[in-house]
Amino acid sequence: MAETIAEYATLAAVDLGSNSFHCQIARVVGDQIYPLDSLREPVRLGAGLREDKLLDEGAQERALACLQRFGERLRGFDRHAVRAVGTNTLRVAKNATAFLKRAQAALGFPIEVIAGREEARLIYIGVQHSLPPSKEKRLVVDIGGGSTELIIGAGTKPVKLASLYMGCVSYSLRFFPDGKITKSAMKKAELAARNELQPIVAGYSRKQWQQAVGSSGTIRALADIAQLNGFMASAITPSGLDKLRASFVKAGDLARVDLAGIRPDRLPVLPGGLAILIAVLSELGIAEMRPASGAMREGLLYDLLGRVHRNDMRDVTVGQFMHRYHVDASQARRVSALAQSLYSKLAADERNPDENTSLYIGWAAKLHEIGISVAYSGYHKHSAYILEKADMPGFSRDEQVQLSLLALAHRRSLKKVFAFLDGAVDWRSVLALRLAALFYRGRSDVLLPSFQLKAQGFRYRLALDTDWLTRNPLTATALHEEVKEWEKIGFELRVPGLEEFEAAAETAMGVQ
Repeated sequence: MAETIAEYATLAAVDLGSNSFHCQIARVVGDQIYPLDSLREPVRLGAGLREDKLLDEGAQERALACLQRFGERLRGFDRHAVRAVGTNTLRVAKNATAFLKRAQAALGFPIEVIAGREEARLIYIGVQHSLPPSKEKRLVVDIGGGSTELIIGAGTKPVKLASLYMGCVSYSLRFFPDGKITKSAMKKAELAARNELQPIVAGYSRKQWQQAVGSSGTIRALADIAQLNGFMASAITPSGLDKLRASFVKAGDLARVDLAGIRPDRLPVLPGGLAILIAVLSELGIAEMRPASGAMREGLLYDLLGRVHRNDMRDVTVGQFMHRYHVDASQARRVSALAQSLYSKLAADERNPDENTSLYIGWAAKLHEIGISVAYSGYHKHSAYILEKADMPGFSRDEQVQLSLLALAHRRSLKKVFAFLDGAVDWRSVLALRLAALFYRGRSDVLLPSFQLKAQGFRYRLALDTDWLTRNPLTATALHEEVKEWEKIGFELRVPGLEEFEAAAETAMGVQ
């Protein structure tokens, strides 16, 4: 990224939550972020998720109208200064891909869908920046519209991350349809939440942390209501939540709830959120929980600031994966540098090349051999599987798919993977990575010739010193096979001088 931090004096984060959409704009001063503007709309996207896991048209239209308004506010922002992410509902919805195309057009910026554990990491970053420094371990709980994230962290680093499939929107719709609140329904909701928590209770018990903190609008709203009505003081406590629950059950219907501090737009999702929060405090042995102002959108801003400052969490993750899977670091760096250089030649005539593509090539080159730790045979397939399925902090789902496809296509048959790749990746990035791996097949520093590499549609031309080919017959043979691989999928890869070299080699063999 060629721009400097001075060019990004203002950053923006857009959070497409299952309950509300948020747009947070902040000013950058050194390593700190100061809020400038905040927009929130109760889109309730999760309420539009039908039983068949399709997002209904009504929810989509609400979301698109909101994103158009956010887009107006963000007009003029550089694309590198804005990060927009979708969470649980967009992770689950079967028609999320089609919706995201419309959503990105409405917002005017790319939208990533992030995994639950990545959402948890970003929440922790946002929360810890809103709290005073502490040496104690913190448990952070965030109840979203479709999922609940729990994180244990020490200082600036999350230690344990969990994302559970329960949220204030989904639980309110499931257990309190039409706004009816009964003692039986509340008990069922709490039991369902406790059941979801059971697999992680041991790892998140009271022995694992010293402070409990609540993030998200739902927890803060419940805390404010309980305090304003005298049910508890500044901290969230089990007894205070019991009193709040009793008030809801006594009302019997959301329309009859008469408590100070309730916002009409928040009311429909409060019963589900309350049931989940009661279950969390009960199962994890939390005596008191302090509400925090930080949330995922602040985490997005600080994560984005890290990228601008070249302190990208994705680079950290790549380094950790290289260590975990015992990657040959020297080979990875060789292939990465050459692949990025070759791609820059292929994209040289493009007016506005996508800088992210070069980043993906570099990361894929560093991780393309991680599958060797599983088995050498077909290791590119193992690498692709790991990159798609593993938890990779800092990466969105789409980014992991990009890395996975590049690793899958970096060697062997292109025809077998053509259906997966067509339309999903930049073919120039595939060629750059394949050629880099081919030239460094010997896994050592070799003196490479100067390259001329150009792209014109589906036609590529690689020019290099024919004398070098003569001195490196194994690479020449590999290039001949590479030409044939591209022919099989309808592309043309020309290497001037290669045919003459092969003819001379055949003649020499004939003489012998």
